[in-house]
Amino acid sequence: MKEAKLKTLEQTDNVSLYSICFDGNAISEYESFIQRFKDDATLNTDYKNIILALEKIVAVGALERFFRLEGKMNDHVAALSIDSRKLRVYCLRISDQILIVGNGGRKDTRTYEESTELSGYVMDLQEFDKLLTEAQKDGSVTIEKNVITGIEGKVFQLS
Repeated sequence: MKEAKLKTLEQTDNVSLYSICFDGNAISEYESFIQRFKDDATLNTDYKNIILALEKIVAVGALERFFRLEGKMNDHVAALSIDSRKLRVYCLRISDQILIVGNGGRKDTRTYEESTELSGYVMDLQEFDKLLTEAQKDGSVTIEKNVITGIEGKVFQLS
């Protein structure tokens, strides 16, 4: 069992960015991604493109055109659609106004399913997406425009 909490990264009128913290970590999945790749010279261009894409999303919203669907038809898993052959960041695009930014890594395989590391990040997001949907159904969490309410202190149990 893994415990997960949502952490607010940024909130504007257009969009709220969240990330997941596992097992009591103060550092979110997205912040972990940043720490791993910010000083990697071989991936510098891809890394900068990811940061620029997220800055644009903060400015205008998590519009569909900024993402490429990655998961299954019934989940919200997507990757930032940047011209990157080497680096991926996976997200849950809940709406144009809510984005949960996850982790990612170097893409050395044709699909994320062929990479143990990348498929692990996607599976965590898929499971979190299910738990978030259940929490909305039971009323413990609500999504209103650009805010997820009820997440302060809420712990999600991932298997």
